[in-house]
Amino acid sequence: MIAARARELNDWWRGLDRTLLFVVFALICVGLVLSLAASPAAAERIARAAGRDPSQANQFIFLYKQIFFAGASVLTLLFVSSLSPKGARRLAGLVLVGSFGLMLLTLFVGYEVNGAARWLRFGPFSIQPSEFLKPSLIVVAAWLFAESRRGAPIPGHLVAFGLYLFAVALLIAQPDFGQTVLLTLCFGGVFFAAGLSWRWVAALSAMAVAGAVAAYVFLPHVASRIERFINPESGDTYQIDRAMEAIARGGIAGAGPGEGEVKRFLPDAHTDFIFAVAAEEFGLFASLAIIGLFAILVARAWTNAMRLTDHFAQLAVAGLALQFGLQAIVNIAVNLSLIPPKGMTLPFVSYGGSSMVALALGAGFMLAFTRRRPGAYALRFAR
Repeated sequence: MIAARARELNDWWRGLDRTLLFVVFALICVGLVLSLAASPAAAERIARAAGRDPSQANQFIFLYKQIFFAGASVLTLLFVSSLSPKGARRLAGLVLVGSFGLMLLTLFVGYEVNGAARWLRFGPFSIQPSEFLKPSLIVVAAWLFAESRRGAPIPGHLVAFGLYLFAVALLIAQPDFGQTVLLTLCFGGVFFAAGLSWRWVAALSAMAVAGAVAAYVFLPHVASRIERFINPESGDTYQIDRAMEAIARGGIAGAGPGEGEVKRFLPDAHTDFIFAVAAEEFGLFASLAIIGLFAILVARAWTNAMRLTDHFAQLAVAGLALQFGLQAIVNIAVNLSLIPPKGMTLPFVSYGGSSMVALALGAGFMLAFTRRRPGAYALRFAR
């Protein structure tokens, strides 16, 4: 029994893409270092806003929480990576159903933050179900597209498209336009990789344009963000301005660990603007290193996907890597004022339990689908 378990563990470890695993662990470690830098200022700011004495606040409460989230994420990643492709697909289906159910629940009992009801409270914990929706929908859609290509009797394309539309409806109801755009791009990427016809390309492109126009016309907060981006003088751009100043102040080498100022003024410095904190305190080279880690993750995953023999695994890995890449691009681009502001975490680096565990779930799926096993790869698996 013990010998069999040891062989299974050895086979799992030998089959893992350890480059992907190392990159994810490195990003988690970067997040912990930046939480250490940003936690005291965030704790004092929240205590002051609540009318409490900032000096009595737990200076490292966000670091302690981030350590807990990191531990839960690592366990999630390792467990999911040990599953077979069929087991990972079934888990994705269960998570998708659960995410739909919890997102429906947020419409009735979810609590609001900044005018959006996206969270559910369970005692001292809160969860954002839409974070778990993204990786699970990508995997399920990839399976449906692959089954349709194999000639399965179910209309895979139509079922996947129906699931996507239901997910979009739930996101818009919260509302969460940023996650809607991200999910749409990921779903479209998987659909494109599955070999959709040009008619589908034209139809989806038209729908995307119509959706963007409708969001601008009917969602005031979306219109406000776009107008402030185009014309900064038309509204409040305080957070973006402070983030840009922090990045410029960091220069090449940075102001030094703990010496940054932006974390003391921005309410989202430990979440949406964590990249600005990194750039200010550790400088250009550290910023480029973070970007490089994401580039390695995406490039490695796509390289593996192109060599997999299972079409479903190819689509799932490509779609999950696209999610990581796009989410990182959106967060960093907002910090650099390259796109309109949108609250989106930097994967594995920003503070947040739901985001980190859900991203670990997606990374676990990637590792499960790219594990070296007999017949998994068309060519010899290169390390």
